[in-house]
Amino acid sequence: MAAVLAGFLTVGILVGASNARGEAAGPASAECPADLVGKADCYRGRDSNGAYYAMAVPDDWNGSLVVHAHGGPDLGAESDPARSLGDLGRWSVMVKEGYAWAGSSYRRGGYGTRMAAADTESVRRLFVEEFGKPRRTYVHGQSWGGNVAAKVVETYGGQDGAYDGALLTNGVLGGGSRGYDYRLDLRVVYQYYCGNHPRPTEPQYPLWQGLRAGSTMTTNGLRGRLQECTGYASAPQERTALQQRNLDDILAVTKIPERTLESHLRFATFTFRDIVHERLGGRNPFGNRGVRYSGSHDDEALNAGVERFAANPEAVRDLSYDSDLTGQVSIPVLTLHAIDDPTVFVEHEAAYGATLSGAGRAGQLVQTFTREDEHSELSDAEYANSIAALDEWVRTGERPTARSIADSCPAFDRTYGTGCFYDPAFDPPPYASRVEPRPGGLLWPAMTAAQERAWSRIEGVGIAP
Repeated sequence: MAAVLAGFLTVGILVGASNARGEAAGPASAECPADLVGKADCYRGRDSNGAYYAMAVPDDWNGSLVVHAHGGPDLGAESDPARSLGDLGRWSVMVKEGYAWAGSSYRRGGYGTRMAAADTESVRRLFVEEFGKPRRTYVHGQSWGGNVAAKVVETYGGQDGAYDGALLTNGVLGGGSRGYDYRLDLRVVYQYYCGNHPRPTEPQYPLWQGLRAGSTMTTNGLRGRLQECTGYASAPQERTALQQRNLDDILAVTKIPERTLESHLRFATFTFRDIVHERLGGRNPFGNRGVRYSGSHDDEALNAGVERFAANPEAVRDLSYDSDLTGQVSIPVLTLHAIDDPTVFVEHEAAYGATLSGAGRAGQLVQTFTREDEHSELSDAEYANSIAALDEWVRTGERPTARSIADSCPAFDRTYGTGCFYDPAFDPPPYASRVEPRPGGLLWPAMTAAQERAWSRIEGVGIAP
């Protein structure tokens, strides 16, 4: 056991030994976001782990609470005091629907799904201490926050009725061990065609690092290199023939939409650096040996020339423990996902559905899909409709269908006027149809019971809470 703990402590993975700790403060009264002024009382504070948070209680509170898990992850070293208040403004529809709201900025930036889940649970407990136990409590997460909220469900959902249901919207539900494979593929395919990240004259490093430790590259610098190679920011007629071919090949092989190419490359650069150098002690959780890339103008040359590497099994295990989902849920879970989400592909829903089905919990899940093509924000009418459908499911015990949820949306759209775009007949394709599977599947060594106990005892260090 001592050896196990020593290894985890020296790695310093996804919670991170450098958590900003501060004296707990609040909740203290704060100015509400503009569209909640006169409709709610708002509060801000900081928990004992250093995470800033925001809360709101509407004037017409229905007695229930929505606990929000934000996406990202942001990459700042400290908790961002403005983040949770901004999230409150963005998700004000929940408060307008009569729900109290609480959200954490997390104790630090950077990756760490279990850390973020622990901070989400922390803000729920702080709300209860201040305002009493709500009638019902729902956790909501969007994007990476969907992964965080799903981890909250599995970790805290069955504890003393802490949560009654979950709403996961455009969520990263494939987990970290495979949910970023397409960004790894982008990283290596981009370098094959562009050769400027790094340039031949710069220090070289394996591309699974995202970026070498100590690099001073900025997001603007990365955009400049992407523009140099592909002309992505220019009108098609202004690109050179080579730029257009590079762009066409990269998009065709990776299946990434052109409009989000830059954001995906940013993630595969800066967030990969955070995962590898700051959370996994320099170990590699990504691999692409045996992957056959296709769709380019010369697949044979691409597959012969692209950089290849194998993942470190322990790094995969640790990233999996932090962010992968087991399907062990005991409360109703409703998901909402844009079919043409350009950032978190809808195939993540197929992966999550398979996970719950494999765990024998398919009856705890209802998935809905919309004909939208945005990632960061969907229709307010749909959010209001979704939380109402989840609430009714919890109250009555009657599991809704995708059709019944679609049919109930127009009543909310009469209030919000943002549209209802449900496609109740949609069935997401398998995850492997969008992202090339890694040959051999998931082969990291399983944790022993002793290792699991060691993880559970570590506070403020590593990927584990």
